[in-house]
Amino acid sequence: MKIGVLTSGGDAPGMNAAIRAVVRCGIDAGMDVYGIKRGYEGLLDGEIEQMSLSSVGDILHRGGTILKTARSERFSTEEGVKRSKVILGTFGIDALIVIGGDGSMRGALELSKLGVNVMCLPGTIDNDLAYTDYTIGFDTAVNTVLDAISKVRDTSSAHERNTIIEVMGRHCGDIALYAGVGGGAEAVLIPEVEADVNRVCRKILQGAGRGKLNSIIINAEGSGVSSEELAKEIAEVTGRETRIVVLSYLQRGGVPTLDDRLLASQSGAKAIELIQNGIKNRAIGTVNGKIQAFEIEGALAEKPEFDHELYELIDVLSK
Repeated sequence: MKIGVLTSGGDAPGMNAAIRAVVRCGIDAGMDVYGIKRGYEGLLDGEIEQMSLSSVGDILHRGGTILKTARSERFSTEEGVKRSKVILGTFGIDALIVIGGDGSMRGALELSKLGVNVMCLPGTIDNDLAYTDYTIGFDTAVNTVLDAISKVRDTSSAHERNTIIEVMGRHCGDIALYAGVGGGAEAVLIPEVEADVNRVCRKILQGAGRGKLNSIIINAEGSGVSSEELAKEIAEVTGRETRIVVLSYLQRGGVPTLDDRLLASQSGAKAIELIQNGIKNRAIGTVNGKIQAFEIEGALAEKPEFDHELYELIDVLSK
């Protein structure tokens, strides 16, 4: 049996660990494993090479993806999906493992409708796939934000200023939410809750009244309020200097945490097990600490449940 593996969409720490697991578990199961470069874009161009045990050596701890990744407008068309199936058939690939987020999985779903056996691994820092408790890369991204909060707090205290830390999260505020709780932020602005700048200012003023030297505000990029506007209003109301730190792509890189390495490794191994047992078209994830597999369409249809209790906890802990 021949299987292919690709990484698609935004890169996430742990993708290399997933590739490594797919290759080594696949070869151990007697399969030929082919790496597809640059995601669906590379698939359309036939950028496919056979991988060996040594080709995934020394990558477990590395961020990014050795297979490279890209977004493909060509693949998003009906013609693109059909051509992808033809290319897979040309190389004799019996099953395809896709490591990526929501868009990548939806592409995989379209391939499955044409008869391609597809396994999906949740590789995205956003943690926006509802069928799995966590996605590959999320834990590392949050820990990157926590490290930034610690460093920013030191200098914010020295200068007695407010600091807004802008994090990724266009549609899902989990990075901001979890980092806000773990990092002791005074306030968190996220897409799921309408922003209340007056509430943020009240928290800062209340803290200053208790002698607090600094305030950290986490702003998800999709909160609906730009960090520049937020900083201007906070400075005017509180009378305290307010700076902005935009973490941007720093959140995508770095050494993956233990949690991300485990999730990636176990998910990759599960994909091979399913293929070996003749099971087709599954999205793999973790539920209550256990690796599980779901039908792709059903997995993508699940709606995220926002954790209101965790959000409200920020308000209590920051008093």
